[in-house]
Amino acid sequence: MDTIIDALYRQNQEALDLAVRSQEFSIASDLDSKLKKHLIVAAASYFETEICALMEEFSGKASRGNPAIITLIKKKVIDRQYHTMFAWDSRNANSFFSMFGEPFNGHCRSVVKSDDTLENAMIAFLELGEMRNQMVHRNFASHPIDKTSEEVYALYKNAGRFLEFIRGSLQEASSTSNSVV
Repeated sequence: MDTIIDALYRQNQEALDLAVRSQEFSIASDLDSKLKKHLIVAAASYFETEICALMEEFSGKASRGNPAIITLIKKKVIDRQYHTMFAWDSRNANSFFSMFGEPFNGHCRSVVKSDDTLENAMIAFLELGEMRNQMVHRNFASHPIDKTSEEVYALYKNAGRFLEFIRGSLQEASSTSNSVV
């Protein structure tokens, strides 16, 4: 499934390819430098929006649509709390999983640990979040990124698998009567 991030990458990659074909290597280098920063922020923002929406959907299902509970969770757990939900630099999502209780936490940790592809997707997701945090808190304009735009895009594509794992896990947890995955 293509997202706005895929479109952003393709559009900018076309400009980068044109600069390379025209042998405008300094322009290509400048474009790549800008593109990878935009991709990092856009991808991290996309994941934040998606995960917050999933959590709101989960709270709606788990509370059977109770607007008071949904509003409470939205205001006190979700809004402006996203960056506290993950230990970005630890390269694991245990703090996120644990917010949903031990059965969910244990299940998710076990699944991730037993699936190298999923574990790599989780690491890519957390790396993008950490890169975003470093850029915005350490002078976006001058903060160096040691990856190409192509490598950043590959991280995004890989991290998408982790988002789908969270989506599936929360959907499964909200559909069970005892919220155990």
